[in-house]
Amino acid sequence: MPTGTLQHDFELSSADIDTFMRDGFVIVEDLIPTELAVEVRERYESLFDGEFETGLLPDEWNWKAGRDAPELTRQICNGWKSDRLIASVVLAPHIGKACATLGRWPGARLSQDNLIWKPPGGRALGYHQDSSYEQWAIPSDWVSCWIALDDCRAETGTVQYVRGSHRWGESPMIGEFHGPADPTKDLREAAGRAGVVEPDFVPVEVKAGSGAFHFGWTWHGSGVSTAEVPRRSLVAHMTSSEARFHPTNTGYIYSRYKRFGDDTMDESFFPITWRDDGYRSPFIEPYTAASGGWAADL
Repeated sequence: MPTGTLQHDFELSSADIDTFMRDGFVIVEDLIPTELAVEVRERYESLFDGEFETGLLPDEWNWKAGRDAPELTRQICNGWKSDRLIASVVLAPHIGKACATLGRWPGARLSQDNLIWKPPGGRALGYHQDSSYEQWAIPSDWVSCWIALDDCRAETGTVQYVRGSHRWGESPMIGEFHGPADPTKDLREAAGRAGVVEPDFVPVEVKAGSGAFHFGWTWHGSGVSTAEVPRRSLVAHMTSSEARFHPTNTGYIYSRYKRFGDDTMDESFFPITWRDDGYRSPFIEPYTAASGGWAADL
């Protein structure tokens, strides 16, 4: 288990909340201790090599050595099911509370996590709106917590947000996500529809352990890395604790967790990490503290 201690006392300021509402994102310091960020990023090599602590594969594993181009940005989704150290971060109550506050929800439920690893010289990720990928749930809105695991600078291909783009309206999923030749194509089209001539790009340049919160309809992506060092990050995508499966829309991966005739989200797969009445999915603490396989008797 982690040697670093999560900062459960993290609180957003009123200025942070105002900035998020105005810009669609807010950059914050010290989400997790630096030593914990280092410990998490040291797991990435084994995870992307297919070594999973719990014995369970993640829901998405978008880059494999020998199969995919080395300059592509690497991504795993729902690594928390495969590794308890990852789980201890993305399921932390202070992250859930902050996301619920920004989303104006009674609580936060993890929809999925992302483990992102951009290698030196890594290609771009297409600019997109997260919530366009969440149409299998109601509400589809996300608030996400992006945590830097390395010191991030513009030249490392860090994430960039487009200020105020959460007010441009809802767009569909983009045409090409991983390594597109034109990463801003869909963004420019959305900006044109919104009457925006010059989008305001803001790179997130922070030290390891710091990061940002962004709204699900805020446009964001990342450019090519020109640095000689990798850029790794961990993202917790949260939705409301009251979210349910959409009655008709289907997500080709995550709708597999929907029970027939039941639109509720099973907390084993979409855990509630914080709620204003003090509730958290009961398995979280024993799971993150235990060893052994997935869903063992705890």
